[in-house]
Amino acid sequence: MDLKQIFKTANPIVGVVHLLPLPTSPRWGGNLKAVIDRAEQEATALASGGVDGIIVENFFDAPFPKEAVDPAVVSAMSLVVQRLMHLVTLPIGINVLRNDAHSAMAIASCVQAQFIRVNVLSGVMATDQGLIEGQAHQLLRYRRELGSDVKILADVLVKHARPLGSPNLTTAVQETIERGLADGVILSGWATGSPPSLEDLELASAAANGTPVFIGSGASWENIPRLIQAADGVIVSSSLKRRGQIEQPIDPIRVSQFVEAMRRSLSLKQQAPSVASSTVAVPS
Repeated sequence: MDLKQIFKTANPIVGVVHLLPLPTSPRWGGNLKAVIDRAEQEATALASGGVDGIIVENFFDAPFPKEAVDPAVVSAMSLVVQRLMHLVTLPIGINVLRNDAHSAMAIASCVQAQFIRVNVLSGVMATDQGLIEGQAHQLLRYRRELGSDVKILADVLVKHARPLGSPNLTTAVQETIERGLADGVILSGWATGSPPSLEDLELASAAANGTPVFIGSGASWENIPRLIQAADGVIVSSSLKRRGQIEQPIDPIRVSQFVEAMRRSLSLKQQAPSVASSTVAVPS
């Protein structure tokens, strides 16, 4: 997966648009225009704040179905994403929660979005929806049948879940890439708003062997300078909300603060080798 080709940078910041409850979800409010308006406001805030991409999630549809979502959710998300693509010029991705990768792939292929996020691509995870089994084989075949080039970003040991058994993180990353054929992998903390450890990011990056590794949760302008040293990109949402509260809309000032913190840390990271190499020992 060529991050520069998709995001125009080797270290992308992907902001998340959390959609208000969609049709058939328990908290659906009956007004799709309100969903679209909120999504447009958040996408605009993310774009104006300087992110490199956006991912759209049916986040407020919880509790989520274990497998396929209702067709009304697919229809609504397709409409919203197409509206956003006419509003901003950033690459857009899709995550259909809890793990409806087929619907995400269908939406992305039809509206020409660039990537999807899959919470469980391979393996088996125990979640609040029950046991979720990865369906990498079916998803990859479906992408081929659609003639699509939509990229697959796959979580490894996804948040809000526990693996059956005790898989080694290195093995899990390698199998997600080599056997699940993920185009990129995502590492999160144990829950929304919880960051992965630097040590786990370092292990994942080493195991990925050049395949992009994204921070999937818990990134903030305080910790991103440290975490991004061991990752290629970041997917961020909670810390960009007003007052840092997940139910609030995106705050463009917080977006700008996050982007500035990450860009500054990347600049220092790039300068460090050149400074070291330019140091010449003076003979005594």
